[in-house]
Amino acid sequence: MEPESGISPPRNPSQLSWVNLSRNLLLAYQSFGVVYGDLSTSPLYVFPLTFTGKLQDRVNEDTIFGAFSLIFWTLTLIPLVKYVFIVLSADDNGEGGTFALYSLLCRHAKFSLLPNQQAADEELSAYRYGPSQHFASSSSLKRFIEKHKKLRIALLVVVLFGASMVIGDGVLTPAISVLASVSGLQEAENKLTDGIVIVIACVILVGLFALQHCGTHKVAFLFAPVVIIWLVSIFSIGLYNMVYWNPLVIRAISPHYIIKFFREIGKDAWISFGGILLCTTGTEAMFADLGHFTASSIKIAFGFVVYPCLVFQYMGQAAYLSKNPGGISASFYKSIPVPVFWPVFVIATLAAIVGSQAIITATFSIVKQCQAVGCFPRVKVVHTSKHIYGQVYIPEINWILMIITLAITIGFRKTPQIGNAYGLACMAVMFVTTFLMALVIIFVWQKSIWLAAIFLLFFWFIEGAYLSAAFIKVPQGGWLPLVLSFIFMIIMYTWHYGTRKKYNFDLHNKVSLKWLLGLGPSLGIVRVPGIGLIYSELATGVPAIFSHFVTNLPAFHKVLVFVCVKSVPVPYVSPEERFLIGRVCPRPYRMYRCIVRYGYKDFRRDDAVFEDQLIQSIAEFIQMEAVEPQFCGSETSSVDGRMAVISTRTAQSNLNLVISEHEDIGVSTSIQSSRSSTLQSLHSVYDDENPEIRRRRVRFQLPPNPGMDPAVREELMDLIQAKEDGAAYIIGHSYVKARRTSSFLKKFVIDVGYSFLRKNCRGPAVALNIPHISLIEVGMIYYV
Repeated sequence: MEPESGISPPRNPSQLSWVNLSRNLLLAYQSFGVVYGDLSTSPLYVFPLTFTGKLQDRVNEDTIFGAFSLIFWTLTLIPLVKYVFIVLSADDNGEGGTFALYSLLCRHAKFSLLPNQQAADEELSAYRYGPSQHFASSSSLKRFIEKHKKLRIALLVVVLFGASMVIGDGVLTPAISVLASVSGLQEAENKLTDGIVIVIACVILVGLFALQHCGTHKVAFLFAPVVIIWLVSIFSIGLYNMVYWNPLVIRAISPHYIIKFFREIGKDAWISFGGILLCTTGTEAMFADLGHFTASSIKIAFGFVVYPCLVFQYMGQAAYLSKNPGGISASFYKSIPVPVFWPVFVIATLAAIVGSQAIITATFSIVKQCQAVGCFPRVKVVHTSKHIYGQVYIPEINWILMIITLAITIGFRKTPQIGNAYGLACMAVMFVTTFLMALVIIFVWQKSIWLAAIFLLFFWFIEGAYLSAAFIKVPQGGWLPLVLSFIFMIIMYTWHYGTRKKYNFDLHNKVSLKWLLGLGPSLGIVRVPGIGLIYSELATGVPAIFSHFVTNLPAFHKVLVFVCVKSVPVPYVSPEERFLIGRVCPRPYRMYRCIVRYGYKDFRRDDAVFEDQLIQSIAEFIQMEAVEPQFCGSETSSVDGRMAVISTRTAQSNLNLVISEHEDIGVSTSIQSSRSSTLQSLHSVYDDENPEIRRRRVRFQLPPNPGMDPAVREELMDLIQAKEDGAAYIIGHSYVKARRTSSFLKKFVIDVGYSFLRKNCRGPAVALNIPHISLIEVGMIYYV
């Protein structure tokens, strides 16, 4: 029988599996250029940085084989077992990274410190993740952490520490990768001095950061082939060296050689851990960049290509060094056969640039996520790709990273000291990920606490050994990531602390409902034509800025909308669920609330149609309220009536409005507007000076409908007329100060630190894309 019209026949399961496999293979190919550039270039410097200081005199076959055995088992246990088999399964709706784990925890327990979450947020499709059952052991631990605010603060500090270390990676990766690759010139040209090598490296670094504004998507097609050619090259060279110099190196896979390594070197073997841990640098990128790919594609790429290529390369270097111990200072370049030296050098330099590009992009993403959850000052975020969601460029951060990277390259001059700093930063991030992963096992996966403890202790034992070795080298450069992370943590926590105190002030100084109802529908002032969009961080209640405005001005707009733009602990919010609409006070007041929800990886577009979508959503809510009895409570004495999720697409399809568009050039004379001639001329001048923001203007009309409730029709007409009369954006220009009774530390943090950050970051009106010509700022002092 033929299938019915419009219904496609079910696909063969083998077809579905083939489509899925081909998609994962394509994503695996693309992941080489974004994820594995850093990890694949680690053979450039691991062996030289393992045998430094006293260990340079202990290079022989047994110690080389022991070092290779350590490298092999480190690569196997941390990137392969921990990340590929365990951590990649802890995605947040396909997203990975430190903040993905934190958002998972905040959704399954009340760990968030900002009290702006609502029950409606839990109904988001992206919010529901993981099993629903709860075990008594995990529930008691969850209640314990939720009860103690200091533990929740400690958890946030741990997350910020991990994020700070990732930013540190963004500084150190370009420095060590480019310097290590360029230093190969000294092997070919002995006349080259260190100064010339530093100059070449700095030129490459400046060019790398200067190209960031173009976006990775414009050169992305070059990334994957470069890394694949690089991986094939190091695999071939490693296999050649293993066969040519010492085939017996394959025996070093046995852990027995690790024991011999410790016996021969003794306590100095601990120092070598600081170099060996560098074989895992870039591992965190597999999890952090998960959102661009799939877990299966990353597992395929690492398990079948990256892992074997790295193992054979390290094996080949070990075979070469077992017969040529004097080449330890530049083992990779000295192990390259002479006929292919220059091609491999060029590929190594390109691979180092690709690896640097990937971690810089990841740093931009981390900063954007921190900003979204209120842990970083407002900065300009530019989305560089229309096709690849999440690729961003942040000018301020880019130039800060460039200056710090150049200072490190010029100041340290050699890879050993940079390697000490780099190793500490990478292992600290892994240490934090292990801790957060253990909490996810308990609270999200709902597994036994004992299973989480085994996972935590096993990997903390391994990572702790490497981390302790990295801390030994703090005086030799390891101090750098600690200083950088401390600075970024202070910035992040100061901003989050000030934001939290400001929100709590608003929460405890909301306008009284009795006061509003006592004023009557006119609010005791003249209600002028138009819409007033009052922006506030409050998700419930009426902010104090409103009473401040009303008591100081004799007029306000006929339609008022309290707009709250907030982040929810999910990566993305679909457009169908973005708007949450409700009513403030009874219908005659013409006061509404709109909560616009974004995920921590959402793109807050400079969308000229936001105002139109808002009007459509409110109109849909008005009609929904008239036919659905559960919203009748909004006519009662509740400050906030029941709120409804309004899809802009649903509103466009169900709305009883006629929507027409025309080009908005100047001020249309065909629209009956209450704007004064002066205001119209101002808008005309503004449009002439800013032609790039001209857009298509949407007009709403209410068609005849005898069956519509007269009260609903009147309200819709008021809304449409207010839209035609124009909108004004009201936002608070706040000054946050500590109370006189506050401690010295709090006064310093609020009056100096937080005030400095607020003065030197983007203003809230710019961050919210509010048109300057329609902006009204109301000054307020917050004593927190």
